[in-house]
Amino acid sequence: MNRAPLAHIVDDDEAIRDALAWLFQTCGVPSRAWMSGDDFLADYDPAMRGCVVLDVRMDGMSGPECLVQLLARGCTMPVIFLTGHADVPVAVSALKKGAFDFIEKPFNDNELVNVVIDALALDARRQANAAARAGTSARLASLSARERDVMERILAGKLNKVIADELDIAVRTVEVHRARIFEKMGVKSAVELAQVVSGGG
Repeated sequence: MNRAPLAHIVDDDEAIRDALAWLFQTCGVPSRAWMSGDDFLADYDPAMRGCVVLDVRMDGMSGPECLVQLLARGCTMPVIFLTGHADVPVAVSALKKGAFDFIEKPFNDNELVNVVIDALALDARRQANAAARAGTSARLASLSARERDVMERILAGKLNKVIADELDIAVRTVEVHRARIFEKMGVKSAVELAQVVSGGG
């Protein structure tokens, strides 16, 4: 359940929570609301996906204080602050700490929805990149020690004969290792291999 991307609304004003939930629903953005930073943190799970729409000024824990707690827990979801005019400097400070954006009240509905959609897209890209890195790590772990030796030399641009000489093995053996490395890493060329290993593929 936690993995469905949501706009996580955190605001102590029930009218604003309801208005935001309705706005997001009409724009096809699923959401869930909490009445305080403490409540949200109590339910927070690292598997949560989406973005956080966080009021700056709330009873109890403030929005910036909630952000600090989220960052301390390794939260990577983009955080969007809703702020009154007097709190703009606070919101700017929060941006420097890692917030995604801030929207000043009274906010323009379209502007807020666009920022939320951008934040959801950013979170999706981050998750896709993390999954790709995890997949690459698993494939690298499947290589034997000798295949790693050969791969390092392939990535250095060395020819099969040079690799064979350096490792004191037959050229045919290098060719077999190269084929296995490409198969395990899911690539068809040394260029693709370099892109995957460097995180670009």
